[in-house]
Amino acid sequence: MTVKLVAVDIDGTLLNNKREITPEVFSAIQDAKAAGVKIVIATGRPIAGVQKLLEELRLREPDNYVITFNGGLVQDTATGQELIKETLSYEDYLELEFLSRKLNVHMHAISKDGIYTANRNIGRYTVYEANLVHMPVFYRTPEEMADKEIVKVMYIDEPEILDAAIARLPQELYDSYTLVKSAPFYLEIVKKNVNKGAAVLHLAEKLGLTKDQTMAIGDEENDRAMLEAVGHPVVMENGRPELKKMAEYITKSNEESGVAHAIREWVLD
Repeated sequence: MTVKLVAVDIDGTLLNNKREITPEVFSAIQDAKAAGVKIVIATGRPIAGVQKLLEELRLREPDNYVITFNGGLVQDTATGQELIKETLSYEDYLELEFLSRKLNVHMHAISKDGIYTANRNIGRYTVYEANLVHMPVFYRTPEEMADKEIVKVMYIDEPEILDAAIARLPQELYDSYTLVKSAPFYLEIVKKNVNKGAAVLHLAEKLGLTKDQTMAIGDEENDRAMLEAVGHPVVMENGRPELKKMAEYITKSNEESGVAHAIREWVLD
């Protein structure tokens, strides 16, 4: 097969458990680039949370692209030009913030520039996310959020608290938004029909590529849409069992440089 675009998730996929890019993964990505293959980081993180990785992987050169906010934002990494930007309205924010208080679960909203929370007692996972993606945290009341360009809202809490809140979510929420659980303590909410899969297909179309020329590598539930969308879905050995059932290939774990194995076995071979 001839794969020309590989979309790669970050946490649990590209990075090992120490949040590092192994030499094997770095080398395989450079070889893929040299062979004319587009390596596209596709993540739930905001753009600020991937800049260091793009630099490290030399993906800031012209004609490279990145998918962030679970597909809410697609950009040219060299120029910052936005190919896709899907934001939530202020009314969306108010609805989601009100529901979070009703369910007694912590929440924050993320723009390209920062993380905003209306929780006076800022949740520990808001602080964790801020450190992970290198973004500042701002306390703002709902009334102060009207002028903010929100791409993603997250319900974030201890797993048992979050799961109890998810069990009480009204069906109308699923009808109005895309919801994905990306970690035991994260529920991510974006505009309806926004997902990594739609973003990958949009980018492939722009580049004149067919579905059969696309591959995605992931491990978590927020990777499902892109695994379903591409011609060649690859799931990490450490990925969710239900995702492995839909994979064309199972690669090695993130601790064993599974991304490198996938690229060398099924892209460059």
